Amino acid sequence: MAEKIVAGPVESSNGIREAVCIHTRKIYDSCRDKDCIEDLRFYPKLEYVDVLNHALSVKGGKADLLYVYVDVEAVNFNRGFYTVDMRFFYKVTLQAYTSAPCPMTVEGLCVFDKRALLFGSEGSAKIFSSEYRSEEPDIQQMRRSNLPIAVVEAVDPIVLDARVVEGCGKRGCDCDLCEVPACVSKCFGGDLCGGDDGRRIYVTLGQFSIVRLERDSQLLIPVYDYCMPEKHCDCGNTDDPCCLFRNISFPVGEFFPPNTVTASDSYGEVKNYCSCCGEN
Repeated sequence: MAEKIVAGPVESSNGIREAVCIHTRKIYDSCRDKDCIEDLRFYPKLEYVDVLNHALSVKGGKADLLYVYVDVEAVNFNRGFYTVDMRFFYKVTLQAYTSAPCPMTVEGLCVFDKRALLFGSEGSAKIFSSEYRSEEPDIQQMRRSNLPIAVVEAVDPIVLDARVVEGCGKRGCDCDLCEVPACVSKCFGGDLCGGDDGRRIYVTLGQFSIVRLERDSQLLIPVYDYCMPEKHCDCGNTDDPCCLFRNISFPVGEFFPPNTVTASDSYGEVKNYCSCCGEN
């Protein structure tokens, strides 16, 4: 039976000098997803309502992911598993075509709800810390539970489609705009139209995301040596602009475009996406 490794010096031919115990977040479960989000209600800024009511058509522009609200809840009768509820807030820019020769750019909000079921293990410890933060309650007097922490990584979505619907169309009327966080509202610089029963705009977005559950853990890891930077902090003569310019490499690629474009390794690959991710 192999001898149990403990923290301390280690004799190894692979260059490992010692084993150390560190405190970090261990990933217990994760999944990735590629969501095609159809018919998301577009809530325009009030200043663009009249433009959309007279628009002949709308076309997709771009979408920026502003914020994701994340909530973690334990699953009853399924120990160690948790639901991760996410609400994505997007700032969407569309092109509205009216009788004018040039389209008008309109901005608005789209909201998408998503849920994932992941394993996060169990833990009932009460955690205290002596960490201190200025202008805040002393953290050592605060207590927190040992629930797993949900982390959501996502890129800005792709606008796949946009269309105008008179009233509710053939689909059931959706709800009015939900409560919008203050940090999201500030990104629009104006009020949003959320409860109009007239003409409505729906967009389709393509969203890539990764969701994972992490938990504070103590891990024993091998150490090769201390990490000492090899590069010197030489910023040059900042008073001489020509000296700084000479340190910039010549942009060869800007003058001579490549003859071929090489796709990334992951392009076109068939992946097994996690089946536990999906919409509510």
